Amino acid sequence: MGYLGMDVESMTANDWLGVFFAVFVFTAMIYVYFMALRPANKYKFESRRSMALDDEEHIHVGEK
Repeated sequence: MGYLGMDVESMTANDWLGVFFAVFVFTAMIYVYFMALRPANKYKFESRRSMALDDEEHIHVGEK
């Protein structure tokens, strides 16, 4: 029996990949939350608030 009830010796490569992926996603989410909720970034995000709704430039997708 290993640390926190995990049997580290019997973990496969897929188990280790899952552990590292979970840790990576956890730290990435902390970074994104910190970046999005930081008061210094408020004006940057507010200026891009309606970016998805802007129709000023038409995107040409091959129509003739």
